[in-house]
Amino acid sequence: MGVSRRTILRTGLAAGVATTAPTIIRAQAQPAAAKTMRAVMQGDLRSFDPIWTTANISAYYGAMVYDTLFAVDDQFKSQPQMVGKWNLSDDKKTYTFELRDGLGWQDGTPVTAADCVASIRRWAVRNSGGQAIMARAQDLSAKDDKTIVLTLKEPFGLVMTALSSCTTPLCFMMPKKDAETDPFQQITGRMGSGPFTFNQSLTQPGSKYVYDKWDKYVPRKEPASGLAGGKVVHLDQVIWENITDEQTASAALAAGEIDFYELPPLDIVPQLSANPDIKLKVMNPTGNDGICRLNWLYPPFDNVKARQAMQYLIDQKAILNATFGNPKYYNPSPSLFGYGTLMTNDENTAWFKEAPNLAKAKQLFQEAGYKGEKVVVLQATDFAFMNNSAQLIAGWLQSIGVNAELAAMNWGEVITRRASQKPIDQGGWNVFITYGGGYDFADPAMLIALAASGKKAWFGWPENAEYEELRTKWAEAETLPEQQAIAKKMQALAWDFVLMVMLGSWTQPAAMRKNIDGFLTNPDVIPFWNVTKT
Repeated sequence: MGVSRRTILRTGLAAGVATTAPTIIRAQAQPAAAKTMRAVMQGDLRSFDPIWTTANISAYYGAMVYDTLFAVDDQFKSQPQMVGKWNLSDDKKTYTFELRDGLGWQDGTPVTAADCVASIRRWAVRNSGGQAIMARAQDLSAKDDKTIVLTLKEPFGLVMTALSSCTTPLCFMMPKKDAETDPFQQITGRMGSGPFTFNQSLTQPGSKYVYDKWDKYVPRKEPASGLAGGKVVHLDQVIWENITDEQTASAALAAGEIDFYELPPLDIVPQLSANPDIKLKVMNPTGNDGICRLNWLYPPFDNVKARQAMQYLIDQKAILNATFGNPKYYNPSPSLFGYGTLMTNDENTAWFKEAPNLAKAKQLFQEAGYKGEKVVVLQATDFAFMNNSAQLIAGWLQSIGVNAELAAMNWGEVITRRASQKPIDQGGWNVFITYGGGYDFADPAMLIALAASGKKAWFGWPENAEYEELRTKWAEAETLPEQQAIAKKMQALAWDFVLMVMLGSWTQPAAMRKNIDGFLTNPDVIPFWNVTKT
């Protein structure tokens, strides 16, 4: 059960590391052409449906292949993307969106309003903001091939926020035949209208994923900003190399065999930054917040006492230190709304000041009537934070007499398994670890992880009607002070029924070769348009 931050990586990764690059990488890698970029991303791409899953890696894929009606710029302001012009009626209940010229699917057919209506409807089932819109919708239809009309029963100020949000799942537009797929089933199509095409013939699932520049994509004329503006592609091809071993990926970057490494271990960031051919950049300026999700459907976490036990069990500092090491990169935080956001508060956090208290955690499990049931903790072995957190949490559970068992798998497999609502003995789960951008946690109307709507909620399926009423009031609040006051009530209640358990906040830079420029910062998506390689 020991946790290591791979101290072996702390040496040998400065400028001369190319001489020690792993043989397998030397054998497989080809000299990178000026118009080809090789990147090691956060994990394996297991789902090609960025609506079905909230996994960031699938959202990255979505941003390559698909496009959105609206997008946020680098100031988080909503900007038109696929929409050319739009208006809101005087009574603030009817939105009319007209698609801009030049939009087409990658099979040569035009993008139509009917495609977009079907896409919005599917997205709205899986996104909290979309759910809020459709709960107030009187009609959503295509007026003609280029015009979408959304009519509400009452004004709702977050329509544009939801449609442009970068919180996963983003509102990607898909062909109608794909968008009509059951939102709880994955699409089989791989075709969008975005700036890249997915090259299925060169892709080797589990090994590499290949994207080609789509020459017929017509970008907007505005400068690129955040996820908004002109998506001008300067690269001919982008290859995501699925290298799960941190030492191998770091050595490949130092040797110039890859160009970009999204999540280098913080242990070796100083050595990477000392390499004159490598530079660092924080891709998500709002940071990340870790969370521990508990399955409400089965024992022991169907009992609130067992969920409360987890609050006292978990030691945030230990979890953060296991992965990030240096406290300058992380901050423990008990707030439901993450660290340092506009909604962050300290309501009902006495448990945090007391934790870790293993004796209290054990007592609460006993009060929950725990009878030795197996507790399956999903362990994503290819994500340092998730891997280390799962090992620590399983160890702490075992130390207080809970029959905890690690289920080791890669992150892609976790993404698939966490969606299962089956009993534990049929492939279900009890605990899994993940994280989201700090930007997301400030918005309970958009972030599905902050919902408590039962089977309509995110994985774990927490349910509390009073909390959901507060979440609705937050979405309808007209001022920041009103939202902050409601957020305090939401948190006070959430920590009583334990919606989930927070694991702290951190910032982690990406590493890239010095000849790479143009990456745009964004909380949830890493875009590859605007990027140049010289």
